[in-house]
Amino acid sequence: MTIFNKIRWVASILLVFFIVLMTNLIDKDNFNKLSYSVTTIYEDRIVASDLLFEMSRIIQKKEIAIISTDTTFPGNGNSESNRELNNLIERYNQTKLTEKEKFVFNQLQDELKTLERKEQETENVASSALLKSIDKINQHLYDLSKIQLQEGRQQVFISDKAKDNINLFTQVEIIFLIIMAVMIQVIILYKPKQFSEK
Repeated sequence: MTIFNKIRWVASILLVFFIVLMTNLIDKDNFNKLSYSVTTIYEDRIVASDLLFEMSRIIQKKEIAIISTDTTFPGNGNSESNRELNNLIERYNQTKLTEKEKFVFNQLQDELKTLERKEQETENVASSALLKSIDKINQHLYDLSKIQLQEGRQQVFISDKAKDNINLFTQVEIIFLIIMAVMIQVIILYKPKQFSEK
């Protein structure tokens, strides 16, 4: 085997090695995107939606107490509700927030503080002012839930795209392996014609 043939064989093997390496790295990157997207959908979207639902339930209890002029609620019932709300707010704050979500979440926190302050001054504050504050809180909770839906949809899109890329590169790898197998067969079975000198 001549040096030129050896160089060709080494170059061919290196080419195959680099192609397999690159497709492997691309597959790994796509798999990481897919894995991250699924984790994000659960941890930062589904859990966050559940926390928003729980906050909404507590706010609804407060609203019912105001409308029905429940005199027992402002005491222990309201303190317990405020503790639960603060706990839920803290947990929600630990999820990954987008810029828009942070803005709405900060508005929600401000309005919750305003409501709590008004509740402590119940003698001087009309129930209509409390209900107005609750309406704002409900609107912020609604906006945050819509953001969860939007972001969840975005993560599903990212995971679908990563999955499509994985499928595409898997098909390319299979086609490449088939072509390589055919080429190896041709090399093995190919017998050059020997020209006899006359």
